[in-house]
Amino acid sequence: METSALDRARATEFAPETTYLNTSTCGLLPRRTVEAVTSLAGENAAGTRAGAGSLERVDAARAGFARIAGVGADRVATGGSVAAHVGLVAASLPAGAEVLAPEGEFSSVVSPFAVRGDLKMRYVPLAGLAEAVRPGTSLVAFSAVQSADGRVADLDAIRAAAAEHGARTLLDATQSAGWLPLDAGAYDYTVTGGFKFLLCPRGASFLTVTEEAQATLPALYAGWVSAEDPWNSTYGPVEQLASTARRFDEPVAFLSYHGAERSLELLAEVGPDALYAHATGLAARLREGAASLGHEAVPGTSAIVALPGLGGREPDLAAAGVMVSARAGNLRAAFHLYNTDADVDRVLDVLSG
Repeated sequence: METSALDRARATEFAPETTYLNTSTCGLLPRRTVEAVTSLAGENAAGTRAGAGSLERVDAARAGFARIAGVGADRVATGGSVAAHVGLVAASLPAGAEVLAPEGEFSSVVSPFAVRGDLKMRYVPLAGLAEAVRPGTSLVAFSAVQSADGRVADLDAIRAAAAEHGARTLLDATQSAGWLPLDAGAYDYTVTGGFKFLLCPRGASFLTVTEEAQATLPALYAGWVSAEDPWNSTYGPVEQLASTARRFDEPVAFLSYHGAERSLELLAEVGPDALYAHATGLAARLREGAASLGHEAVPGTSAIVALPGLGGREPDLAAAGVMVSARAGNLRAAFHLYNTDADVDRVLDVLSG
């Protein structure tokens, strides 16, 4: 019987020793990714390569994320964290600019703005974010999918409202890229931590910037890797920064990016449509099963399921070998290509007592 790319990936790339439903915290590393990191670490230990890693591998990871994001690789900058990417955007705003964000938004998305102290921060409920954009709003910063409860933002409405009032948009796709289609070119900036649904080692993070918005960002991390000609820019001030978004690259963590290339390669093999259908289907199964036990989940079609008031059950599930997380009082489960119907049933068995 012919198997799908998703089934093959599950069978050959993953061997979890738990019922792992915690991708919203950290995704499982594919076997090929572990091999790439291990190989580079071994070479670094043995002294058999000229440098700590390959910029070609970094560019391959850049291209892999660009395919997922629906933009050209020249619009993608690499780095180590969402907070650092957001910090670039925060540094670009003039004093007094208004930043609009959802209440309870993930800290890395709002803190770089808040700590400046000279920006006007305004927080509103996620459901009312589009309606809250006004002529004085400079930037709308928000996640496509909320970390605490898996709610999916009304992306079309928020983009339309921002365009109507001349506000820029910053989208965090950390909890969505990999299972929810991403059109990064529709936003001025997107930021995505790679270590969740993109299954990359921690230390790989991606920033996309539209061509027009590139002129707004300072090159805070300028160094030889962000130069137009890196290998001839290793001494003295960089004479010419890259003409693409690579000018915003942070100093590279080679181990993370050698692994990221392979993880993004695997996601391309599986395909976004298959992964979306699989992950959201399992999430729907959990919502339905939880409702039959008297536990109503946060409604929606997200691959992340939140059960309000059940966060205290996380230790019970962990003791039974079921890895989930507790966030904002919710019991949170997240589904990816390595999960199955049996994983859902195992959660329900434990919750039923």
